[in-house]
Amino acid sequence: MGKGLVRHVFVMVCLAAAAMLPSSAFAAPAGKLIVFHAGSLAVPFQAMEKAFEAKYPAVDVQREAGGSTKMARLISEVGKPADIMASADYTVIDKTLIPDNAAVNIRFATNQLVLCYTDKSKFAKEINADNWYKILQRKGVVWGHSDPNLDPCGYRSLMVLQLAEKFHEIPGLYNKLLANRPKENVRPKSEELITLLQNGDMDYAWEYRSVAVQHGLKYVTLDDHINLGNYQLDDFYKQATVQVTGDKPGTFITRVGGSVTYGVTLINDAPNPEAAEAFMAYLLDPEGGLKILDEMGQPAFIPARVPSDEMHSKLPATLRPLVEVRK
Repeated sequence: MGKGLVRHVFVMVCLAAAAMLPSSAFAAPAGKLIVFHAGSLAVPFQAMEKAFEAKYPAVDVQREAGGSTKMARLISEVGKPADIMASADYTVIDKTLIPDNAAVNIRFATNQLVLCYTDKSKFAKEINADNWYKILQRKGVVWGHSDPNLDPCGYRSLMVLQLAEKFHEIPGLYNKLLANRPKENVRPKSEELITLLQNGDMDYAWEYRSVAVQHGLKYVTLDDHINLGNYQLDDFYKQATVQVTGDKPGTFITRVGGSVTYGVTLINDAPNPEAAEAFMAYLLDPEGGLKILDEMGQPAFIPARVPSDEMHSKLPATLRPLVEVRK
């Protein structure tokens, strides 16, 4: 069965199941909807906001983007109100928001890390998948990544460097690379890196492939053993570990390497649960939000996934047809 036919059959099943739900479940939402999300989702979520507000003109979607860990902590520690939280690393939701602030964690998309650059970058005509780690060690080459303590892309960037050392069998490569990356090249948000690249103030930066595509950046595609984009290589990825700050001063969390998986959740005390449920239904629709992700260079899970029957039962009735149980 072809991919297009599979998508069509799945959509028809979803529509049939939705038709069986009470009509009250589709009462038109209204009011302000607060969506916290990873910075790497800024472009597709902007497109989703526009489409969703066209469908529900009484809703005002208000998005706030940033490092996923930071955004989750704004909910769990600062107490900022939010209806939905979408993370570039689904484990951030598990570790920071469940069970006190959320009950479900829906995995909806994947990605991979790439090394971005522009025509202004030093050695732009020379760099490739075989020599990138040599070029990043050269004197005068300016490269960076986002903050591992605030952004999953930050600690994943460090994991990529660790995995490169193991894959290429070059002892000490990780430390040699970091020796040519001053601390000021570690930025709170990955969006800052894009600006630095485009302005010619930075030669190379680690980003998700989808971000590179959306911003028209050139990029080096890495071997699957390094890029964190192949779930079949999770056992290899587990060799990479990065220590980041915990939710309390002086505490730390060890992040373990794994394939890039995005997660999204409904916040327990959401100010506007009706609008949140409607937006989530749009996000998880294979012809809605998931289609936008695919078109913008970010592979979506169709259908989206939760890890257990118990979690699936906690989903609102309107969302259950859009989500499968898959570990």
